[in-house]
Amino acid sequence: MSDTKTLLIVAHAPSPNTRKLVDAALRGAGHDDIETVRAIWKPPLEAGPEDVMACDAILLGTTENLGYMSGALKDFFDRTYYAVLEHKQGLPCALYIRAGHDGTGTRRAIESIVTGLRWNWVQPPLVCRGDWRDAFVDQVEELGLYLAAGLDNGIF
Repeated sequence: MSDTKTLLIVAHAPSPNTRKLVDAALRGAGHDDIETVRAIWKPPLEAGPEDVMACDAILLGTTENLGYMSGALKDFFDRTYYAVLEHKQGLPCALYIRAGHDGTGTRRAIESIVTGLRWNWVQPPLVCRGDWRDAFVDQVEELGLYLAAGLDNGIF
């Protein structure tokens, strides 16, 4: 099965609700119609450059912490950025943010890093704003499905 592609999900999930979002992304990426994509979730503190080097697309997930990304996701970028910079340009990526407020600072910071990495946004960042809503789960599942389907069909 050498044609299998890997969707790496690097998502911070410190609460039951944020874990529901990770599970939703995995469920979407594992849809029955997806034939050649394997989705792997790694918490940001466990993911590293070797994981990025081995993937064909990446889905980032974070909470909004004090108007910024989680410290765990920042740590992932700190450890990974220069190791993958010259090797993974054009990597298809997407992002979801679980934001208690508006997510603007978080989004801006991650967009800046992704621009520097020269990764390719395949969807605008999804910001799940305000009080928890079960609809966030469906939105993140759809995002996981979209990324996996794009890889599966050779769109990116």
